[in-house]
Amino acid sequence: MFPRWLNRLGITLGMLLAAVTLGVCLYFYQYAFVPAHKTFLSNHTSAAERSAQVWLKQVPQESWHEQAAGAALRLHAIYVPAAAKTTQTVVVAHGYMGSAKAMAMKIKLFHDAGYNVLAPDDRGHGQSQGDYVGYGWIDRLDYLKWLDQLIRRTGPTSQIALYGESMGGATVMYLSGEKLPKQVKTIIEDCGYTSIMDELSYQANSQFGLPRLPLVPLVALTATVKAGYNVFTASTIPALRRDRLPILFIHGTKDTFVPTSMAKRNYAATTAKKALWLVPGAGHAESLEKHPKAYRQRVTAWLTQAFAN
Repeated sequence: MFPRWLNRLGITLGMLLAAVTLGVCLYFYQYAFVPAHKTFLSNHTSAAERSAQVWLKQVPQESWHEQAAGAALRLHAIYVPAAAKTTQTVVVAHGYMGSAKAMAMKIKLFHDAGYNVLAPDDRGHGQSQGDYVGYGWIDRLDYLKWLDQLIRRTGPTSQIALYGESMGGATVMYLSGEKLPKQVKTIIEDCGYTSIMDELSYQANSQFGLPRLPLVPLVALTATVKAGYNVFTASTIPALRRDRLPILFIHGTKDTFVPTSMAKRNYAATTAKKALWLVPGAGHAESLEKHPKAYRQRVTAWLTQAFAN
């Protein structure tokens, strides 16, 4: 039997270790899951992006609202009707700490191609309520509600494509495994990750030089408790294995925020009709800016074929 003082020391040290661990987990939860300005994200806005944002302020549009799935949160979206009436719509999902307005270049691309565009603000982003980041996983359930509202607006014979960038790319891949309305015809994802756990692990290593264990699972557990959704189950791989829609994968070869290897894993997991475009020299979410003509041609050709079928 250990001396009483040694037992007390062990208990004190154990409590101190637990307190430090909890503090670290709460810090990284705040860092990764609470919506706020993030210093590790680039604040650079290109001339093309600024021009598109000016265009978005001027183009006729509507504000739509929806209640979040299973939560008392009011969500917001921008709906930009096509210049010529159509029942074909592209639903655009934004990235981490982004918003519908931050997707102005993509909204303009699809609008110029003749489509309606619906661009939601995810929970905790843009004008939507929420104090946590869903990383596309809990948000996928909100998008199902947006799709229902869109079909009520454009009619039962409408045709819909899902497009997502970065976190939005993960969002539309998560959606690929859900029971989607028959009006949804295809998916395009640009630089999405494979899972929340994979992306957290990659960022822990790239930003802080930390291994996956033991920190990442502990932060994920903290987020599961505080944000109220299961971070551990959020994976695109099982969703893509259930996918039955044609899907186009786009990823820059110089992406250092979501590694290109994740696109290859997502592509390999998909059993439906698929295509993978690895964009030479493009960093994270830079493919359109690096190769604007090729990007527009590939994306619009994919949509034209999907809607024709």
